[in-house]
Amino acid sequence: MIRFSLACDKDHEFEGWFKNNEDFDTQARRGLLDCPFCGSHKVEKALMAPAVSTGRKKERLALAASETQKKMMAELKAVTQKMRENADYVGDRFAEEARKIHFGESEARGIYGEATLEEAKGLAEDGVEFMPLPVLPDDRN
Repeated sequence: MIRFSLACDKDHEFEGWFKNNEDFDTQARRGLLDCPFCGSHKVEKALMAPAVSTGRKKERLALAASETQKKMMAELKAVTQKMRENADYVGDRFAEEARKIHFGESEARGIYGEATLEEAKGLAEDGVEFMPLPVLPDDRN
């Protein structure tokens, strides 16, 4: 895994983990990357200082980073799974159902599903609170 410093076209900076450089390029080309702050799909690599390390220290750092990453991914997966277990899947009707709940036309409950970037922007403009669930590497396999 490799970590890239990323930035969207609105100058929001964040990090992303990828299998390799080609993985980033493929996801960017397919529009699968989005800014966690504004949802923009115009994401590029930002400049980052190289990490220089040698010998055993490099091996220890790689192992520690790998273990930390595994723990973080496991925790993120557990939280996402718990959210899905306690919510109703509404598929591509997410935006419609979220609005109904927000405006009291449907019973209040947790839901999850898919929404386009335009639908997500519309929900935010309407004051509907929502949070994107992360798509984890195992979710795509």
